Amino acid sequence: MDIEKEKISEMIQRTLVLVKPDGVSRHLVGEIIKRFEQRGIKIIGLKMLKSDSKKAAVHYNEEIEKRYGRDVRNRLIEYINEGPIVALALEGIDCVNVARKICGSTYPNEAAIGTIRGDFAHMSKDYANQNLKNVKNLVHASGNLEEAKTEIKIWFKEDELYSYDVDHDKYV
Repeated sequence: MDIEKEKISEMIQRTLVLVKPDGVSRHLVGEIIKRFEQRGIKIIGLKMLKSDSKKAAVHYNEEIEKRYGRDVRNRLIEYINEGPIVALALEGIDCVNVARKICGSTYPNEAAIGTIRGDFAHMSKDYANQNLKNVKNLVHASGNLEEAKTEIKIWFKEDELYSYDVDHDKYV
């Protein structure tokens, strides 16, 4: 392997994106997946599932509670358990940051037009009043590389992740 290929392989990351129940029920799964594929991000794992309180509590761990409080954590757990979700394990160069940019700001009113949340997330009256317990923002994207590694393991078994070549790789 030459030095350039080595550098590129070091830049390749994996991340997790969850299409939350509101994204599934609003029939936005295909549109959301399309956004990542258009950027050349490889889908290495994909499944629809129903979360349970135990898995959701591991995903929305104590760090969330420390940062935002118990009420917000409980609401996030309740929200992700409302209906089916679609879990995506993604791979690409600087994938964690690219995926977060594609998703847009966590807060719908701050999300840029052209991002998933900027184009599709709805703001409720509660949100306008800064009640973060009722924000529904369609997707979750891992916040950093460490978080991505942990979260992928929560939602995917190792044998559910696939490595394969795509035409895009020829051009990158």
